[in-house]
Amino acid sequence: MHIEFRHLRTIKAIHEAGGLGRAADVLNITQSALSHQIKGLEDQAGVELFLRRSKPLKLSAAGMRLLRAAERILPEVAALEEEFSGLREGKAGRLHIAIECHACFEWLFPVLETFRKTWGDVDVDIRPGLAFDALPALMKEEVDLVVSSDPEDLPGISFEPLFDYAPVFVASSQHPLAQKDWIAAEDFRGQTLITYPVERSRLDIFSQLLTPAKVEPAQIRQAELTAVILLLVASNRGVAVLPDWVVREVKYSSDYVTRPLTEKGLSRRLYAAVRTEDLDKPYMSGLIALAGQEARRLQAA
Repeated sequence: MHIEFRHLRTIKAIHEAGGLGRAADVLNITQSALSHQIKGLEDQAGVELFLRRSKPLKLSAAGMRLLRAAERILPEVAALEEEFSGLREGKAGRLHIAIECHACFEWLFPVLETFRKTWGDVDVDIRPGLAFDALPALMKEEVDLVVSSDPEDLPGISFEPLFDYAPVFVASSQHPLAQKDWIAAEDFRGQTLITYPVERSRLDIFSQLLTPAKVEPAQIRQAELTAVILLLVASNRGVAVLPDWVVREVKYSSDYVTRPLTEKGLSRRLYAAVRTEDLDKPYMSGLIALAGQEARRLQAA
């Protein structure tokens, strides 16, 4: 037995209209074509679907079974059609994000809160890219966007600039280095450096300053949360290097000082790595624009 969606729609329309004439009008076909369709379906089923001598026209027991199937299946089909329409128009989709920048969690959450109000049909998830190889996962379509400060030449991947930031030195106002106008690599010798718990190659202080200068701090202490890092720094338990937008609040606190790294300061750029074919999706470009706006707002605060 071959049942098509039009058969289910026909059974439902006849039941609700109570007759072939009115159902034909609803379905925008002739009554003759509708009768022919019903006869063909009954021939396939080998049973009558309607009690033809009843007025209004009523479904037989077999017809009621088919109606229940129609009432279950047709809403699911309509939902799929709406979902696929949203995908085609870029209103719906999947946006799984991996973050290689540990401090970016605090910056990204306000972005996603704004994003969901416009793109409520997009399935958003965040995976800490520090726990796996985020860029290979992007190429294998396991994630859809990677926040990274280290662009690579990868086939089919585009690195869209989000914003520039400056890694800055943070210390207690009582720390001896607080008297300096800027901090050099050599100043870290003998210091306890407080960092996020990630490998050195992903920390600006090492990749941009200490490793090239072959300088090693006396001790490295790790903390998951920015608030804990700042608490330890304020207690003079060590020094830290954080993005300038992370330490916007401590600029106005007498417990801390922030200083540029090197006399000219360091500058880094954060990127959104996405598959090139996804760049045209409206929700993808929408998120990238929001991310840049939020970061610039934090820097100006």
